[in-house]
Amino acid sequence: MKEYELTVLIHPDLEVDIDAPLSKVRAIVTTAGGTITTEENWGKKKLAYRIQKQDFAVYVYMQVALPADAPLKISNTLNITEEVLRYLLVTVDEKGRAALAEQELSAKSRVGRDDDTRESKEEE
Repeated sequence: MKEYELTVLIHPDLEVDIDAPLSKVRAIVTTAGGTITTEENWGKKKLAYRIQKQDFAVYVYMQVALPADAPLKISNTLNITEEVLRYLLVTVDEKGRAALAEQELSAKSRVGRDDDTRESKEEE
């Protein structure tokens, strides 16, 4: 199973009852043999350009693990799903993820050192 990131733009009129279209997307992923690792609802956002006469969409981000044949099945199904305006299914870049985690760790350690430096200056 390979890791993927799936971002789905759901029709803005469905924001009130977002569970119905989300359960449909979840079912598409699980029917294709995948598992959803994490799911985040980013909320309703303005689109950069109109899609199907809509200026807004509800963004939902998922990390999924899929077998080799699942991305094609999911893409074909999401293309004809009325609730989904657009979607993006990409593989996870492990090197990029590791570099990002390392960068965040070094930023946290720098913040800790800056706090120590300020405290020692205040004591003087």
